[in-house]
Amino acid sequence: MGALATVAVPVGVFCSRWIGGVSLLDAAMAIPVAVLLGLSAILLGRRSRRQVLWTLGRVGGQGLAGAGTLLGVMALCLAATAGVALGFYGLLVLLGS
Repeated sequence: MGALATVAVPVGVFCSRWIGGVSLLDAAMAIPVAVLLGLSAILLGRRSRRQVLWTLGRVGGQGLAGAGTLLGVMALCLAATAGVALGFYGLLVLLGS
């Protein structure tokens, strides 16, 4: 889940670059997708870590749970960066007209 969340914004930008009829502003639809997937990756990672603690480590996967949580946080950072960039673009368009 974390890997999907992390690549959501770059895939949106890639699609806007190589698919005709899709502009960079249309790629902004990837921002909420990245936020939702990032939050779910963080929640699933926390749940997995809790399960590892409950089973005293017999289940395994503590490193994978940490990696998923880290990728979820990275996805939220990418989505926030894309949102700030989109906001500044809108401000520049507003002030330029």
